[in-house]
Amino acid sequence: MLSVLGALVVAGGLGVVLAGRRAEFTAALNSAPVWILSLTVVLQLVSLTSRTEAWNVCVRAAGGTIPRRLLFRAAGVGYLASVINGSLGLAMRIASLRRVGPDTTPRVPALLAAEVPIIGVEVALTALFSFTLVGPLGVPWWVPIIAVATVSAAAFGLGRLSDRHRLGLWSGLAVMRTGRGRMIALVVLGVCAQIARNWLVLRGIGVHVSLFDAIALLIAMFTIGQLPIGPSLGAAAAVLILGSHGVALAAAAGVLLTVTATVGSLMYATWAFADHFLSDRLAVAVEPTGA
Repeated sequence: MLSVLGALVVAGGLGVVLAGRRAEFTAALNSAPVWILSLTVVLQLVSLTSRTEAWNVCVRAAGGTIPRRLLFRAAGVGYLASVINGSLGLAMRIASLRRVGPDTTPRVPALLAAEVPIIGVEVALTALFSFTLVGPLGVPWWVPIIAVATVSAAAFGLGRLSDRHRLGLWSGLAVMRTGRGRMIALVVLGVCAQIARNWLVLRGIGVHVSLFDAIALLIAMFTIGQLPIGPSLGAAAAVLILGSHGVALAAAAGVLLTVTATVGSLMYATWAFADHFLSDRLAVAVEPTGA
């Protein structure tokens, strides 16, 4: 409910900002080629799939033995809920995973801890490229240096915790000892797909931006996404970072990014539900023969 309220407030604010720019905003929405929007959806699926596989690496390192297919199904449910709120999506992923594999997955505390290495990589990338915010937001030049130093210290501390504590909650950090390289590569792949999405949509509607601008937009979306503002995230982040290119154009880009991300999440979730349904039907069909 808080996310819905936040989304309404942010959408209302954007409506005030876009007052008098309706024609420009509509023209920008209609200017994006269909092939670019389709490719953007595909890149969203690539990002979701790579992040799911990174989650699979963390869960297995923590002692999970659940089949990959069931884990991917649980992720599909969670990513659909993430459209409303990221924390809700995390809760749905873990709840779905525990429901389908109570005996083959770590307990909830360990599963929560297993998210930390993935989020840590995302935060590290955010800190590493935070210099892209210096221009758009006027961030002091020394802030990125402090951010990188802080994240580096946190990563070192996380590795030490993983070495010293290996049971219970701390088993979720086991990927820091085994499988870390693969997990990092998968998260980076997902982030690169998101950057490509940003760049394609912005260029598609006529906003001539650099790769660094696309990275700055992703950082803003990641950071603002911690607030309960729901689907209005994309437009709000785009206006904040790229408003100098035209508020209407930036808002339109944010809306298109949100729509294509939602379509990608819906497709992922549709596969998860369909695979679950078909698997159950197949199990019922073959049960008499097995008996």
